[in-house]
Amino acid sequence: MNQINEAATIRRLVTTPARWAVVGLSANRARRAFDVSLALKEMGHQIVAVHPRAEPVHGAPAYATLAEVPGPLDVVDLFVNSALAGDVVDQAIDIGAKAVWLQLGVIDQAAARRALAAGLDVVMNRCPVVEAGRLGILT
Repeated sequence: MNQINEAATIRRLVTTPARWAVVGLSANRARRAFDVSLALKEMGHQIVAVHPRAEPVHGAPAYATLAEVPGPLDVVDLFVNSALAGDVVDQAIDIGAKAVWLQLGVIDQAAARRALAAGLDVVMNRCPVVEAGRLGILT
C-alpha cells in the first residue's frame, strides 16, 4: 500500500502533466492558491478552480464543488482549513480522483488514511511548487 508523502509519488505528481482541481482557488491574488495554481499551469498541468464563488482563474474553468466538475480529475489540491480537509478528501474519493494533495499546513491524518485505503495517492503538508523546486523543475 502507498504511504503518505512517498518521494516517488511526489515526483510523479509534480512532473507528469495532469488535471488538478484546486479547492479554494479564487481570483484573489493575495491568496497562496493563486500563485501555486499559476505555477502548476506553467508546469503543464491543467487547472480547475473549485470555490463556492466559481470564478474562472488563469483562464481555467471554475465550479462551486468537486461534484460539479465534469470529467476525471487526477489530483485534488486542498487549499482549505484542516478542519474542512476531511470532507474535501471524502468528496475526492467519491468522485474517483487519483490523488489528494493537502497543502502546507493542511493536515488531517484520518482523511489521509481514508484516501490511502481507497487507493488514492496522498501528499500532505507539502506544496507542489516547493517540491518542484527541490526537484529542479522550478528555479
